[in-house]
Amino acid sequence: MSVFVIIYYTLLLGASCLAAYFNKRSAFLLLFSLTLVSFVLGIVGGVGALRAVAIAAGLLALAAMVSYAFREFLIAIASHNMAKELRTAPLTAAFGMFVIFTYAIAGIFAPWIAPFGEAQVISSAFAPADENMLLGADQLGRDMFSRIIYGARNTVALALAGTVLAFTLGAMAGLLAATTGGYFDQFLGRMSDVIMSIPSLIFALLMLSIFGGELANDTTSFWLLTGFAVLVGLLFVTAVAEGNVMSWIIGLAIMVGVAVAFAGGMLVIFNPSEIILVLVVAVIYSPRVFRLTRAVAGNVVVMDYIEAAKLRGERRWYLIRREILPNSAAPLVAEFGLEFCFVFLLIAGLSFLGLGIQPPTADWGSMVRENATLISFGELTPLIPAAAIALLTVAVNFVVDWMLYRSSGLKV
Repeated sequence: MSVFVIIYYTLLLGASCLAAYFNKRSAFLLLFSLTLVSFVLGIVGGVGALRAVAIAAGLLALAAMVSYAFREFLIAIASHNMAKELRTAPLTAAFGMFVIFTYAIAGIFAPWIAPFGEAQVISSAFAPADENMLLGADQLGRDMFSRIIYGARNTVALALAGTVLAFTLGAMAGLLAATTGGYFDQFLGRMSDVIMSIPSLIFALLMLSIFGGELANDTTSFWLLTGFAVLVGLLFVTAVAEGNVMSWIIGLAIMVGVAVAFAGGMLVIFNPSEIILVLVVAVIYSPRVFRLTRAVAGNVVVMDYIEAAKLRGERRWYLIRREILPNSAAPLVAEFGLEFCFVFLLIAGLSFLGLGIQPPTADWGSMVRENATLISFGELTPLIPAAAIALLTVAVNFVVDWMLYRSSGLKV
């Protein structure tokens, strides 16, 4: 029996005994279960299996310690009420917040964190890692580590923009349909059914084939953005103005100005191909948000306090803003996190197929495709962007689960 095996089992059994002595039931069950699993795997796989289990357990312990420290940091800097809520956050939620915070820092400060430029060629193709390049070079000789950092900014920013647009359109349409009913509700419902009946990837490929290429220019992007903003604005004005002609005129004038400003701002942030990608994603996922919002708001609309508000003479916008939306917040918050994950994965998948974020812009999906040949040579570098995608998806789900639990009291 090797020294490693003796030390490994001694530490596990000692930690299990300490947990039992201090009445830490959860810790004892975890440690003793790990001991039993290690014993079985040690018999089947030998010392190599034990080393793998030890590494996995060490990584989990490190993640737990980092999560605990980050949660305490947030508690220390938060207000009294927020600190009280954060103390109830499980370590999984704290880990998710830490990952999201890390990605945000990497994305915002990418030009200062990355040692090289996003498209800077510094070496030969597929050069191995050295003291200057932590992860080696890609197929064009660009630093992989720098491109992964820049990819955090590009991929996450596009996914967040697409999610916000999809959620704004879908939630506004769902709330308006629930409070209006009739033919308007039926029309929006059938439109969402048509879009949802088409598989997301096929619909995205079709739209990108139509609006990509030569149509991906500033003029086309501007008018598409303006049209999207006008559509959302019409829903908003319909909810606010109702039958008041003057309110309609003022609302439409404001809507046009906001739509033009929105389109101009988006063109400053993203290039035309990225804008078309964001709009396509927003159109694909807004019906899902609409269906959920319509269902949740429909259950709230029939409540007695809504009828009482109508009898008081409250207008539709008041009902949406003060009565329906606050009582629908919990599932909508969870849906926002889930939609972000879906949008994030779709954009990464489209980039992997070559139809998402276009070169030389760094993107995790395209980085997996461009360097996939390294896997056949035993290199795991192409899997790092894929792991970054998976890690962010899991982290967002951890935070969303905790927020749903905190908002509604549901067990998730």
